[in-house]
Amino acid sequence: MKHTQVTDFNYARSLIEASLDPLVTISAEGKITDVNKASINATGISREALIDTNFSQYFTDPKKAQEGYLQVFEKGFVSDYPLTIKHKNGDLMDVLYNASVYRDDKGHVLGVFAAARDVTIQKWAIDIREANAELAAQNRIIEKRAAELVIANKELAFQNKVKEKRAAELIIANKELAFRNTEKEKRAAELVIANKELAYQNKVKEKRAAELIIANKELAFQNTEKEKRAAELVVANEELAFQNIKNTKQDLTNKKLQASNINIKLDSQYSLSLIEASLDPLVTISSKGKITDMNEALTNVTGLTREELTDSDFLDYFTEPKKARDVYLEVFAKGSVADFPLTLRHKNGKLTDVLFNGSTYKDEDGNVDGVVIVARDVTEQKK
Repeated sequence: MKHTQVTDFNYARSLIEASLDPLVTISAEGKITDVNKASINATGISREALIDTNFSQYFTDPKKAQEGYLQVFEKGFVSDYPLTIKHKNGDLMDVLYNASVYRDDKGHVLGVFAAARDVTIQKWAIDIREANAELAAQNRIIEKRAAELVIANKELAFQNKVKEKRAAELIIANKELAFRNTEKEKRAAELVIANKELAYQNKVKEKRAAELIIANKELAFQNTEKEKRAAELVVANEELAFQNIKNTKQDLTNKKLQASNINIKLDSQYSLSLIEASLDPLVTISSKGKITDMNEALTNVTGLTREELTDSDFLDYFTEPKKARDVYLEVFAKGSVADFPLTLRHKNGKLTDVLFNGSTYKDEDGNVDGVVIVARDVTEQKK
């Protein structure tokens, strides 16, 4: 009995594979469970790739395919249901599907068995037949139209005479247009020359821009050198100021060196002359924040006399007193501060951007007496 079932199965399978029409079985969930060779040829997809995929995705209209599939379950079958199979290379096959449900031994519906008949050629023939019928109808219309054209030609002959008259007028108009075109061509030639001149000027500008880039690099290098030199001068001025103040204090307090008092005074005057020669504002400040001494450059930048500046609060001459006080305290905390940006205010309102450089100075016993500050004017560099 088992051998008979196997034989029947192989026989049925060979019949299915021998069919030139695409055959497919579909589960109740809409998944392909088996196909024949014709289905593989129609889609260009292997049996393994088709199995367990949604059957509707291989049609140009998946929604219509799904609707036909549901009709099979509702009615038990569907006949001549039109669809179009889409091959993976883009070829299309018009088919008519005949499908019915298939059941198990107990009569339970397992799915749908569908066979598709290729009607691409038949559809083409029907389209031709319909086209011929349409053509015949159009021929009748053309014959009727021909009669109407005879009448229309007479009217056209009259219109042609009118057109010939109009053509003569157009010849005159074309001569005028040709003249204008000549003028346009002349103008275009002038524009070509102008564009060449403009291109030359642009090249000159580009060359000039390249030269400016080189010049700017050189200027930047020179500015860097100037700033480096200015920084070196600030350090030198601070050291000079420190030495000058030390010498001056020694001149005022050293009573044991009365015999050489004249020479000491000469040295102090020399030191003070160097301080006064500095173009940078220089000032000494006590531990209480009061100005004790200054050079002429500070009186110039503030617009105040030495008498007005002496024993006044140094914070009053900056646009940001709190910021000035913070850096002043930092000098006491660290011993020195370099290149701290501040702005001095002249009594007439003029502002001067400076870099604040300060250090503490001490007496002979090493006690801090106050702070010496050199403020380098960087207004132009900042611009």
